Amino acid sequence: MSESPPGASRQVPADFHEHLAGLAVRGLVRTIDRPIDKDSELHPLARWQFQGGLADADRRAFVFTHVTGAKGERYGMPVVVGALAASPEIYAAGLGVAVEDIGRVWVRAVASPIAPELMTEGVAPCQEVVETGDSLEQADGGLARLPVPVSTPGFDAAPYLTATLCVTRDPESGIQNMGTYRAGLKASNRLGVRMATRLSGAGGYVHWQKYRALGQPMPIAIVVGASPAVMFTGPQKLAIDMDELAVAGGLMGRAIRTVRCKTVDLVVPADAEIVIEGLIDTALLEPEGPFGESHGHVALEDFNMSMQVTAITRRRDAVFVSIVSQVTPSESSVLKKVAYEPMFLEHLRTVLGVRGVTRVVMHEPLSNLRKVIFVQYARGVPRTEVWRGMHGAASLQAQCGKLVIAVSEDIDPENADAIFWSLAYRSNFDEDVLVMGNRAAGHGPKSGRAPTEGTLLIDATLKHDMPPLALPAEAYMTRAKAIWEELDFPRLTPQSPWHGYPLGDWAPEWAAWAEAAVKGDWRAVGDDTFARRRGGIKPETPVREGGPAAME
Repeated sequence: MSESPPGASRQVPADFHEHLAGLAVRGLVRTIDRPIDKDSELHPLARWQFQGGLADADRRAFVFTHVTGAKGERYGMPVVVGALAASPEIYAAGLGVAVEDIGRVWVRAVASPIAPELMTEGVAPCQEVVETGDSLEQADGGLARLPVPVSTPGFDAAPYLTATLCVTRDPESGIQNMGTYRAGLKASNRLGVRMATRLSGAGGYVHWQKYRALGQPMPIAIVVGASPAVMFTGPQKLAIDMDELAVAGGLMGRAIRTVRCKTVDLVVPADAEIVIEGLIDTALLEPEGPFGESHGHVALEDFNMSMQVTAITRRRDAVFVSIVSQVTPSESSVLKKVAYEPMFLEHLRTVLGVRGVTRVVMHEPLSNLRKVIFVQYARGVPRTEVWRGMHGAASLQAQCGKLVIAVSEDIDPENADAIFWSLAYRSNFDEDVLVMGNRAAGHGPKSGRAPTEGTLLIDATLKHDMPPLALPAEAYMTRAKAIWEELDFPRLTPQSPWHGYPLGDWAPEWAAWAEAAVKGDWRAVGDDTFARRRGGIKPETPVREGGPAAME
């Protein structure tokens, strides 16, 4: 399929409001008007989309219009969850493309960023309402006015901002960085912010180190809600010296409008919903957490960055945007999966020139994409290419590829049963397994972990011809499915493989016999085999009935 054209012709939402309206037109929004407690009910309700066995196509953006708090608070601002990436279809709508074009749009955006444009006159939508000064210190002011949900009730220590773009600037180069980091409420004018220190890089943490060396606090602006093209850049692992706003411009096909913050020297998307400005202390750290993390465990209390809020600006009709993270699958993992997989595939095919790679799949349920990667190959690819591809997938990003498994194109990498089948019958563990050491432990719970671990590569591709898969051929399974549905039996959800297919070791006469059998002509098959009976001392001599002995 050809790539959708860039820019406005793709109908890329200009802001989050336009995106939400577009989702509603597509029937991808569920509005909840009854009172919902943001501290104990909101995220658990949204979480059931992922823990309740719903297919991707059945997931929706949730709009909560009647949000309350644990102490009886009532908020006039709606909370939206799932509108960024509850499903690949919702993510694709945010870019104005089909799901299958997401990867190509991302590759083009990284290769051809478009610099943002600064507003010099007029009032930016994100600054229609401005709160600064003493108001931020009041118990019911500042952050307390925002309907920030508790993401993991029963474990989280505070409400957390999750759908964030944390904007910081390198004090040496002046290049801004936007990262998605969690930020927990500490007071009406203070947040605890966790900027990761992994080898894969966190621009905000690198900037913090530089400000610390200068003996200065670090300016920061946290954007909550913007055009999806802007929001999508935060979770991606782009080069640390690449301005994500320019990449977002590449995603949209036009420059992003920006505006200068009111109290810090940073620029932010002008059409954002909410912007929280402030300074991060570089002399002291503050305990932060616990908080349910995307690696599937609760991140325990640790010392992280303390942010003093200097201003909160927003649209008059702002909505508060949150994402479901924690155990995967989640909105957080979909955000990464739909962009990571095509980018890994492009790297293997174009940068490394690996032949025969047809697909890259990052395992999502529970393992959170980073740890387990499947690389799918066309039939007959040289084994040298299989291993080059596995090494490439394991080394592209420091946090991705602890376990890489190569499979052939007839294996669905998203079906664990098919994977185990391939491992069981297509791998010789004497020669198809490689373990390498000295991988950084990466994203995961800290309890009892060593700083390094190993990398495991397994070649589970088909290396020689094999007999067909022993299921009825596709035509017969398709016909049987139609009868099943005609009988109004329970709805089927076919899992690959759901029909048999040849794998090379299959003679033409056997195919003819199979065709004869389904036509009732099995006697003809018997006539053929009777003529070819053999046994005993001479191959052409029939075996006597009743035992293996044969007579001349």
